[in-house]
Amino acid sequence: MNEDTIRALRRVPLFTELPDRVLRHLAEVAVRREYPPGEIVILEGEPCRAVYFIAQGEARVFRTAPDGREQVLVRLGPGGAFNTVPPFLPEGVNHATVQALTPLILYAIPVPDFLRLVEEYPELARVLLQDFAVRLDHLTNLVENLSLRTVRGRLARFLLEQAEEETVSRRWTQEEIAAQIGTVRDMVGRTLRAFADAGLLRMERHRIVLLDRAGLEAEARGAG
Repeated sequence: MNEDTIRALRRVPLFTELPDRVLRHLAEVAVRREYPPGEIVILEGEPCRAVYFIAQGEARVFRTAPDGREQVLVRLGPGGAFNTVPPFLPEGVNHATVQALTPLILYAIPVPDFLRLVEEYPELARVLLQDFAVRLDHLTNLVENLSLRTVRGRLARFLLEQAEEETVSRRWTQEEIAAQIGTVRDMVGRTLRAFADAGLLRMERHRIVLLDRAGLEAEARGAG
């Protein structure tokens, strides 16, 4: 038995409370895989062959529209899991594309082994149901955000969520922001300039400085 695999799986939040016997059976069928930054792990629409658990690194999960526009569903870090839903659906295809953002180490469990273990161990089925509930809540909020909020409101909320104190320190490109909030790069650029003209923020070379948090909060509420 690979004790390193057991320790890595134990760090996955889903598995924290699982009994040792369940975790050991998961470790027996888990396969360690590594991906460099930018590499695609799974592709939307292809057959689902495995479920994945992140040991190290970060990945983004996104869907692509026919016109090529991307919508990021979630960013995952160590302990994150993806592709746990398709094995239970009749079509059994990947719902989204997953791409490594940094050097990525995953543990993949083939679908047949995964389904067998879910049937054998109610404890595993229970934690998966809890995870599905969290995912449903996240996607419900995402749909609400995309359908009921304007681009101005979505961008304002994104900036507020990303700001550390008054600065968005991470170097987000306009294309990356567009994928996060469900719009196109040009719209992000125009809205950022509008916010800057209104005195809500200042754009510097590698960061965005928030000047009027209350004003951005009003935009996020749709009251701007």
